[in-house]
Amino acid sequence: MLEIGTKAPDFTLNNQDGQEVSLLDFVGKKVVIYFYPKDNTPGCTTEACGFRDVYDQILATGAVVLGVSKDSVKSHVNFATKFELPFHLLSDPDTTMIQAYDAWIEKSMYGKKYMGIARVTYIVDEAGNIMKAFEKVKPAEHPAEILEALK
Repeated sequence: MLEIGTKAPDFTLNNQDGQEVSLLDFVGKKVVIYFYPKDNTPGCTTEACGFRDVYDQILATGAVVLGVSKDSVKSHVNFATKFELPFHLLSDPDTTMIQAYDAWIEKSMYGKKYMGIARVTYIVDEAGNIMKAFEKVKPAEHPAEILEALK
């Protein structure tokens, strides 16, 4: 995890509309950056829909939400459309941003080890510094936890 108070790594990635999105686009706003393993999987869908359901309340705090996975722009289009997600989903197929935010970790399933995306979230403050960090989040509870942290 990145340390609280350190400068958030800058990035420029394409969102589900193919538009470039950079951390610098949000100077002066708080930015919730959540990393998730894969579009259209049960936990990731629960988490994304949870953020969708509290999105207006998050916007009211002066913050924005960015979801990041290594899925393609095309996959993000389908995911965002299917679940009416109102926030940016960023595509990081080569995991450059994911690694910069310490969200690329060794995982294990059925005794097999592999590299994958950790379910972590950062809140970046208006000046571009890491304000809060959340690891091993629970998809169903996390959006409400973030909303509370922004208040």
